[in-house]
Amino acid sequence: MRADVNGLMQGELGDWLAGQAEVRFAAKKQAIDRWTWGVALMMPTMAFVWFAPWFDGWRFMLFAAGMMGMSWWGYLPIAKAKRSIKIGINSGIAKSLGITYEHDVEPGAEFAAAKRYGLVPRHDRDSFEDHWHGSLEGHEFGLYEAHLEVRRGSGKNRRWETVFRGVIVRMRFGRDFGSSTLLQRAGRHKTWFGLGGKKNSVDFGGHALAYVDQVHPAFEDVFDLYSDDAVEARVLVHPAYVEHLVALEKAFHGKAVRALFAKGEVIVAVEQRENLFESGSMDPEKDRLLAEETADQFAALARLALSINQNERGRVIANETRPTPLPREDAAQFAKRRAGGGFGRKGL
Repeated sequence: MRADVNGLMQGELGDWLAGQAEVRFAAKKQAIDRWTWGVALMMPTMAFVWFAPWFDGWRFMLFAAGMMGMSWWGYLPIAKAKRSIKIGINSGIAKSLGITYEHDVEPGAEFAAAKRYGLVPRHDRDSFEDHWHGSLEGHEFGLYEAHLEVRRGSGKNRRWETVFRGVIVRMRFGRDFGSSTLLQRAGRHKTWFGLGGKKNSVDFGGHALAYVDQVHPAFEDVFDLYSDDAVEARVLVHPAYVEHLVALEKAFHGKAVRALFAKGEVIVAVEQRENLFESGSMDPEKDRLLAEETADQFAALARLALSINQNERGRVIANETRPTPLPREDAAQFAKRRAGGGFGRKGL
């Protein structure tokens, strides 16, 4: 599940990028022209503002606003060209994988569910881009990037602060199920001031999910599991898949992977430090490198979604490596508890 970037660059995509030289040149020229005219127009205006007595206390703010406005106006042609090139590269990668890429996206029910069950934090402003959708290993999926912000401070100190930047993944699961199961960060839901440890149950808008104890100690160190059906939760999030999740957590450098299993689908939220899929550039020498980065990013996220998916036989699909087997005592404990029916929900 990784695009052949070499083949793309030697074929149709490479030919298209070669034809973008004139677009890049025109965008750079237009930006320089705008900045030049902007400076010429700003100089007399700002000189008047700087020395006029009516602007006492506002000079620096007006000067900064003028500079930012001029810079933004001049950068617009470059931003437009980069966006066009990014769409071209990402669309080429998607086409080679038999899926579809669109720059713009309107979030659907999966994002509403992510908000309701706490996969993403509360926020005051949101934006979305980079929609990849189609079928992976026979499973319908959709993936896009979300940027969520909250308003902080007051007066002159009011500012927008990012609380989440990452991807939202929606995928049909490999089997039907009717329960709702939340795979959340360990300690995300604590009792009052955290003094009593984990909550026995959590309510999400009238839908209560109970804590489900697990048989793999490494799993409990990283994730908490809440569900309205403990038995089905252990089938959906079987200990055999724990190693995949822990390994993927490390691969994403400690990023907070969390998931919701509901209505036959799995919804995954993955935080990232950087903006993903930014394959557009004004430097043609960087085209291949950026295409490689985007291909790697998408492949990693596709593996993440597929690693917690399964077909009717419970086999993890489309993974490049098998998970490390469970320690013998954990596997034996799991088999013993399953045979004895010892899968009650803790705290109920």
